[in-house]
Amino acid sequence: MPDKSLGQHWLHDRDALAHIAECADVDPDDTILEIGPGLGTLTSELLRRAGQVTAVEFDQELARKLPGQFPGKNLKVINNDILSFDLSTLPEGYKVVANVPYYITGKIVNMLTISQNRPSIAVLLVQREVAERLAAQPGNMSILAISAQVFAEISLGDIVPAKMFTPPPRVDSQVVILKMRHQPLVAPDREKAFFHMVKAGFSAKRKKLRSALSGGLGISKVEVEKMLEHAGISPDNRAEDLSIEDWKRLITDQ
Repeated sequence: MPDKSLGQHWLHDRDALAHIAECADVDPDDTILEIGPGLGTLTSELLRRAGQVTAVEFDQELARKLPGQFPGKNLKVINNDILSFDLSTLPEGYKVVANVPYYITGKIVNMLTISQNRPSIAVLLVQREVAERLAAQPGNMSILAISAQVFAEISLGDIVPAKMFTPPPRVDSQVVILKMRHQPLVAPDREKAFFHMVKAGFSAKRKKLRSALSGGLGISKVEVEKMLEHAGISPDNRAEDLSIEDWKRLITDQ
């Protein structure tokens, strides 16, 4: 039986499973990291296409049973928490394909994007609302969207209705594709200042920037208005309205 505390919802629809693998453009030269393989339905699809699949499964019983389902296949099963897994053990250019538990989606995305050994692409089946947040445009931005988009080009795949899972989750899912950038949009030596500014802006996200940044940075509204004017940004905007380039301009002279 699925363990709801682990966010286990198993997808059985063959077309949806094939779509996930196709979004990652899996071929025989690829090493795939699968997160939370569960019963192995997506694993089966990946093994048909990839040269090697490394599956990290937290559930000890599922991890024990999985290898026996695919005798003679290039499958390595590791019983571990993905958030503790060492990505440096994987070859450069590996791909991630996974139906991830909703409750740790943000942590997984963060882990993959900031790793020293990032995948070339990550194709994740996540809660539809989270997929939309990751791919958001200025007007609907969030810290999650900015953090992911700095490191990856993000696009959306198919919506997967809740009824295709066992047990059905409360909401629909959607495929999100993170194609890692060769060079992040923010230089490594500016990352700390950049995210400090972003977090200050979102510290009171319902407020306009003049107030949010004043409180978040601990400076006067007059100083904030001068900073915003220099960057060509209206103080009446809210954090969600700004693009990554807007935030970069804000730290240029900091």
